[in-house]
Amino acid sequence: MNLRRRLSFRVTPRRALAAIGSALALALLVAWSGVIDIGASGGHWRITSWGLHWVMQNATRTYAMLEPEPPADLDSPARIRRAAGHFETSCAFCHGSPEHPSPTLAPHMTPMPPGLTQVTAKWTPRELSRIVRHGVKYTGMPAWIAPQRSDEVWSMVAFLRALPEMSGEEYRRLAFGEAVPAPAADPALEGCVRCHGRDGTSSGGAFPVLGGQSEAYLLATLEAFADGTRPSGIMQFAVDGLPPEDLTRLAAYYAGRGGVREQAAPDGSEGARIAFQGQPENDVPACQSCHGASPRRNPRYPYLGGQDAAYLATQLRRMKASEARGPTARVMHRIAERLPDQAIDAVAEFYAGQGRDPDPANAAR
Repeated sequence: MNLRRRLSFRVTPRRALAAIGSALALALLVAWSGVIDIGASGGHWRITSWGLHWVMQNATRTYAMLEPEPPADLDSPARIRRAAGHFETSCAFCHGSPEHPSPTLAPHMTPMPPGLTQVTAKWTPRELSRIVRHGVKYTGMPAWIAPQRSDEVWSMVAFLRALPEMSGEEYRRLAFGEAVPAPAADPALEGCVRCHGRDGTSSGGAFPVLGGQSEAYLLATLEAFADGTRPSGIMQFAVDGLPPEDLTRLAAYYAGRGGVREQAAPDGSEGARIAFQGQPENDVPACQSCHGASPRRNPRYPYLGGQDAAYLATQLRRMKASEARGPTARVMHRIAERLPDQAIDAVAEFYAGQGRDPDPANAAR
């Protein structure tokens, strides 16, 4: 009987706490000793890799419920085109691309960045939005530089959804755009041309028209991207590290192309009425009072004639929601919040319908 008492073991609160304390002390001792190899060259144990990926999948699925619903035009060609150059610059060296399917760096990372050929089968649009916007801890996947820019995040989601079916030729066309001619090779300009082209056109609505804008506006905008006062996951990355003289030169280059125009001609449409007369019933001033031809016009206000309609409408809605930031965006917040959605579309269509000026000398007229 005494022997049985000696051999029996009762779990008491004190013994449980002692066991937990011993386990924690042992874990701290192992961590302090430095015997755990954190080198990426060794990779993860298979069970570690499975466990981390399982947790990541579950967390992504859960937090994706907090992401907004995808836009109706999620898979539009303009959205796909908008993210292509950024993917090539900042993502392809880890994940690969149709142009370079086996990047050198990826196999030497732990965990290894996944290929993206099965991305649409594995993740829903909202799950992709969660990953793109917030990144993934304990990996090389960063958060989006400007997570508040849902328009950019959804463009990257659209590109990722299109990527598995993309041929190498199509990828090159989308990601590289126009090649800079060899005699004019310029690394800073080459980065711009990849998306905006040599003449600063919109590429089917994927980008704003830069050609013909005032040099003061373009320079102020580039400087705002560079110092982060105008958030953009794409443009902040694009201008990162460029010296002030490069920003000045790029602004002068695109200001000297043909494109948008300062002049606008009323055509009897609702958009023209708003542009020239405003909406007095909503306390909205005429657009032309700031964006038209006037000797008192602030040179850092953009020209609107010939600008892409989708770009104008998106920017006005971002200003209406107080999301847009930049050198002069605050002025527009109070104005845009009074504009009904129908009025935004109407005025955007009006300015886009003004056509683009092929002669850069006419941009300031």
